[in-house]
Amino acid sequence: MAELMPALVNFAPDRGSVELRDVPVPEIGEEDVLLRVEAVGVCGSDLHQWHGTHSWRVNYPCILGHEFGGTVVRSGARVRKFREGDRVVSETAAVVDAYSPYTRQGMYNLDPSRLGFGYGVDGAMTRYVRVPERCLHSLPDSVPFEYAALTEPCCVAYNAVCVNARIRPGDHVLVIGPGPIGLLCALMARLSGAGHLIVAGLPADAKRLALAKQIGADATLDGNVIEYVRSLGDGMGVDVVIDAAGVSATLKLAMEAVRPAGQISKVGWGPQPINFSLDPIVQKNVAIQGSFSHNWPIWERVIRMLASGQIDLKPIVSRIAGLDEWQACFEGMLHGEYCKAVLRPNA
Repeated sequence: MAELMPALVNFAPDRGSVELRDVPVPEIGEEDVLLRVEAVGVCGSDLHQWHGTHSWRVNYPCILGHEFGGTVVRSGARVRKFREGDRVVSETAAVVDAYSPYTRQGMYNLDPSRLGFGYGVDGAMTRYVRVPERCLHSLPDSVPFEYAALTEPCCVAYNAVCVNARIRPGDHVLVIGPGPIGLLCALMARLSGAGHLIVAGLPADAKRLALAKQIGADATLDGNVIEYVRSLGDGMGVDVVIDAAGVSATLKLAMEAVRPAGQISKVGWGPQPINFSLDPIVQKNVAIQGSFSHNWPIWERVIRMLASGQIDLKPIVSRIAGLDEWQACFEGMLHGEYCKAVLRPNA
């Protein structure tokens, strides 16, 4: 009889279709490792699947969790680099086409057949998860697992700010949306040399806007964004906007706030249709860039930044809890009580 373990399973598309279930410990293939999950972050996408408000296909039933690190407990016969006891973090691209032109260019995050942990294949909100070796990165002993679990959202932010945007020292930068990704984008913008860093949200985001101040924002706003932006410098707008909000409407705000010949990097998902004109992008000669996921070199760089202390996640992690406390963590993040919750399934 297969050994069973508790797992947080999203079992249907309906609202509230998430529960703890006993599932078998996974079998691994020749190029996989079995990973003991030491910490797994709660992402906004997990909340969307919990509420049935997601806009992506889910292979039900599916164990949630794609931000995780752990300890290798078993290696497949063809695994070359990792062995029992190794501390690692995992990328999210659980399934990719090795022959895709994007995979061959190192941009497997853009492979159309890509499937990720937590929606395409079983994720890490459980005690053990099967992971292909190619997803793994060694984790220095100096990085605690509860912070290592945030490597993935740090990589999302790094890609949006440091790869898909071009911030130069002294640039005025506006980050829209003070969720975890928005706050990490603000951190990356500060590290990139932003001269005046603004984080904008809603009145309900008071706690997260306070965190934005802690990580280096010069101003936090819950309204009157355009009025504030026009008070800066020559009044023409900010050099770079990072749109990290999960609604389509914020793109209109980004177009109003950016200066002519400026940049917009959109990392926040917004499934709603837009009902406004995109003419300001043309009139202002603005570069607008989408940003999705991450790849190997970004992970290696972010891990170095975590190990050196250049990325400090202490203000971001609000709660660390056991798997049985998942609902309180989900609700705390949904209502803005927590910025980021981390689950310890084996604690």
